[in-house]
Amino acid sequence: MEKHQISLGAINLEAAHPAALAAFWAGVTGATPLPGGDSVYLPPADPDGFAMFFQPLTGARPERQAIHLDLTVPWGSRQREVERLLALGATHRWDVLDEHPHVQWTTLADPEGNLFCVAEHPPVVASAP
Repeated sequence: MEKHQISLGAINLEAAHPAALAAFWAGVTGATPLPGGDSVYLPPADPDGFAMFFQPLTGARPERQAIHLDLTVPWGSRQREVERLLALGATHRWDVLDEHPHVQWTTLADPEGNLFCVAEHPPVVASAP
Protein backbone atom coordinates (compact mmCIF):
# COMPACT_ATOMS: atom_id res chain seq x y z
CA MET A 1 0.00 0.00 0.00
CA GLU A 2 1.27 3.47 -0.90
CA LYS A 3 2.16 5.69 2.05
CA HIS A 4 0.53 9.10 1.92
CA GLN A 5 2.75 11.98 2.94
CA ILE A 6 0.31 14.70 3.80
CA SER A 7 0.67 17.22 6.60
CA LEU A 8 -1.04 20.36 7.77
CA GLY A 9 0.63 23.35 6.10
CA ALA A 10 -1.20 26.10 7.99
CA ILE A 11 -4.50 26.97 9.59
CA ASN A 12 -6.03 29.85 7.61
CA LEU A 13 -8.30 32.40 9.28
CA GLU A 14 -10.08 35.44 7.92
CA ALA A 15 -9.94 38.29 10.40
CA ALA A 16 -11.35 41.77 10.73
CA HIS A 17 -7.92 42.77 12.07
CA PRO A 18 -5.35 40.22 10.80
CA ALA A 19 -2.31 41.78 12.52
CA ALA A 20 -4.04 42.02 15.90
CA LEU A 21 -5.38 38.46 15.70
CA ALA A 22 -1.95 37.19 14.60
CA ALA A 23 -0.41 38.98 17.60
CA PHE A 24 -2.85 37.18 19.94
CA TRP A 25 -2.03 33.77 18.42
CA ALA A 26 1.70 34.61 18.51
CA GLY A 27 1.27 34.98 22.26
CA VAL A 28 -0.54 31.64 22.41
CA THR A 29 2.03 29.70 20.37
CA GLY A 30 5.27 31.61 20.99
CA ALA A 31 5.80 32.17 17.25
CA THR A 32 6.90 35.42 15.57
CA PRO A 33 4.41 36.95 13.07
CA LEU A 34 5.66 37.66 9.54
CA PRO A 35 3.49 40.42 7.97
CA GLY A 36 3.05 40.57 4.21
CA GLY A 37 0.73 43.25 2.86
CA ASP A 38 -2.71 42.91 4.45
CA SER A 39 -1.98 39.34 5.61
CA VAL A 40 0.18 37.85 8.34
CA TYR A 41 1.89 34.44 8.39
CA LEU A 42 2.63 32.87 11.77
CA PRO A 43 5.19 30.07 11.31
CA PRO A 44 5.40 27.10 13.67
CA ALA A 45 7.17 28.06 16.91
CA ASP A 46 8.96 24.69 16.99
CA PRO A 47 9.11 21.46 14.94
CA ASP A 48 5.97 20.09 16.64
CA GLY A 49 4.05 23.37 16.28
CA PHE A 50 1.62 24.53 13.64
CA ALA A 51 1.51 27.48 11.26
CA MET A 52 -1.31 29.96 10.90
CA PHE A 53 -2.17 32.46 8.17
CA PHE A 54 -4.37 35.51 8.80
CA GLN A 55 -5.99 37.34 5.92
CA PRO A 56 -8.59 40.12 5.72
CA LEU A 57 -12.22 39.14 6.17
CA THR A 58 -13.90 38.99 2.76
CA GLY A 59 -17.53 38.67 3.83
CA ALA A 60 -19.82 38.30 6.80
CA ARG A 61 -18.78 35.79 9.45
CA PRO A 62 -20.85 32.60 9.38
CA GLU A 63 -23.42 32.39 12.17
CA ARG A 64 -22.12 28.99 13.26
CA GLN A 65 -18.46 28.04 13.52
CA ALA A 66 -17.99 24.71 11.73
CA ILE A 67 -14.40 24.05 12.81
CA HIS A 68 -12.23 24.89 15.81
CA LEU A 69 -8.78 24.11 17.19
CA ASP A 70 -8.21 21.57 19.98
CA LEU A 71 -4.95 22.45 21.70
CA THR A 72 -3.46 19.91 24.12
CA VAL A 73 -1.40 20.66 27.22
CA PRO A 74 0.25 18.30 29.74
CA TRP A 75 -1.98 16.88 32.48
CA GLY A 76 -2.30 19.29 35.38
CA SER A 77 -1.45 22.43 33.40
CA ARG A 78 -4.78 23.22 31.70
CA GLN A 79 -6.00 25.76 34.27
CA ARG A 80 -2.66 27.59 34.35
CA GLU A 81 -2.60 27.70 30.53
CA VAL A 82 -6.21 28.92 30.40
CA GLU A 83 -5.35 31.74 32.81
CA ARG A 84 -2.39 32.72 30.60
CA LEU A 85 -4.60 32.77 27.49
CA LEU A 86 -7.28 34.81 29.24
CA ALA A 87 -4.59 37.37 30.15
CA LEU A 88 -3.65 37.51 26.43
CA GLY A 89 -7.24 38.43 25.51
CA ALA A 90 -9.12 35.15 25.15
CA THR A 91 -12.67 34.86 26.50
CA HIS A 92 -13.83 31.91 28.62
CA ARG A 93 -16.85 30.14 27.09
CA TRP A 94 -17.29 26.87 29.05
CA ASP A 95 -15.57 23.95 30.80
CA VAL A 96 -16.06 20.21 30.31
CA LEU A 97 -14.40 18.62 33.34
CA ASP A 98 -16.37 15.58 34.55
CA GLU A 99 -18.22 14.29 31.49
CA HIS A 100 -15.41 12.15 30.02
CA PRO A 101 -12.82 10.19 32.05
CA HIS A 102 -10.14 10.45 29.31
CA VAL A 103 -10.15 14.24 28.82
CA GLN A 104 -10.95 17.60 30.42
CA TRP A 105 -11.14 20.80 28.43
CA THR A 106 -11.93 24.47 28.51
CA THR A 107 -13.45 26.20 25.49
CA LEU A 108 -12.24 29.73 24.86
CA ALA A 109 -12.74 32.31 22.12
CA ASP A 110 -9.94 34.39 20.60
CA PRO A 111 -10.38 38.20 20.39
CA GLU A 112 -12.47 37.88 17.19
CA GLY A 113 -14.73 35.14 18.60
CA ASN A 114 -13.12 32.05 17.02
CA LEU A 115 -13.59 29.12 19.38
CA PHE A 116 -10.72 26.88 20.49
CA CYS A 117 -10.27 24.33 23.26
CA VAL A 118 -7.45 23.69 25.70
CA ALA A 119 -7.51 20.01 26.66
CA GLU A 120 -5.58 17.76 29.00
CA HIS A 121 -5.61 13.96 29.17
CA PRO A 122 -4.90 12.11 32.42
CA PRO A 123 -1.83 9.88 32.44
CA VAL A 124 -2.47 6.27 31.49
CA VAL A 125 -1.88 4.01 34.45
CA ALA A 126 -0.58 0.56 33.50
CA SER A 127 -2.60 -2.23 35.09
CA ALA A 128 -0.86 -5.09 36.87
CA PRO A 129 -0.78 -8.42 34.99
